Amino acid sequence: MVKRALGHTNISVTPVGMGTLTMGFSQKNLSIEEGAEVILHAAEQGINFFDTAQYYDTYRYLAPALAKIRQKNLEPPVICSKTLETDYDGAVNAVKECLQALHISSVDIFLLHEVRGREDFYQRKEAWQALLDLKNEGLIRAIGISTHHVDACLEMAVIPECDVVFSLINKAGLGIRNGANPGTREDMEEAIRKCHDAGKGIFTMKAFGGGNLIEDYRSCLDYASQVPGNDSVMIGMANWEQVDRAVEYFEQVLPESYEPDVSGKRLMVDQSDCEGCGTCKNRCVSQAIFWNEQGLAEIDPAKCVHCGYCAPVCPVRAIIFL
Repeated sequence: MVKRALGHTNISVTPVGMGTLTMGFSQKNLSIEEGAEVILHAAEQGINFFDTAQYYDTYRYLAPALAKIRQKNLEPPVICSKTLETDYDGAVNAVKECLQALHISSVDIFLLHEVRGREDFYQRKEAWQALLDLKNEGLIRAIGISTHHVDACLEMAVIPECDVVFSLINKAGLGIRNGANPGTREDMEEAIRKCHDAGKGIFTMKAFGGGNLIEDYRSCLDYASQVPGNDSVMIGMANWEQVDRAVEYFEQVLPESYEPDVSGKRLMVDQSDCEGCGTCKNRCVSQAIFWNEQGLAEIDPAKCVHCGYCAPVCPVRAIIFL
């Protein structure tokens, strides 16, 4: 698979990357053996870019997969990880945890995870400084942020130390925020363009809107892959079929007739994203959404009629189709 330069980082990645969140505890919860085999299969099919995070608890899949990749003399993959930590020591420990868990001496990309707007970035300045210091020590090759927020993405264009931005974008604009308000697809396109023009590497998430747009598989990837400045589309994958179809699309051999099987999927609330605002609960016409013990939204599958009305109104894209 043809690779693309990730901004000015001297890192080259395939136009599609594999996100490991889907296989973790919050979604499919695969066994270590199952998860490692999916990652190895992706590497064998030519994908060289893998995303993980401290919170995802997916290092346990990547470590044995990396060992098998080395045994098979496959190309060393590009690894991106992230942390939610806000202070200096917490971020340092997060990077060290990543290196130790994956048995590597340095990590290609390490990000501040889920930066919720421009102000949040500056509130995490100690953690940012830690990433910068560790980069200078040679433990990280490139640093940046992951974000759903237009204002955070825009700010990275003027931060010279930022190498890469991992931003949310999809054809319906689901989950895009701009400060405390909803953002638009066009807003994020402009922010990505400015970051690209400033030499930042860009890769994007949620092309299928958390699975809510998955029936429009081809058009979702047509849009995300053609966003100007986007170097790679990161797709959550948890089985061989998802890997194979993504590779076929990016190698331009996916049959025009392809439609993903969604018969076994269900709507669920990602508890790591939900803020308990109640918007989805108020929108649900079948009273299938309730508050759990943590004060967050959950969906009762016995009542859910799969109308999908709740997902578009969620301000933080917490409702996914899994």
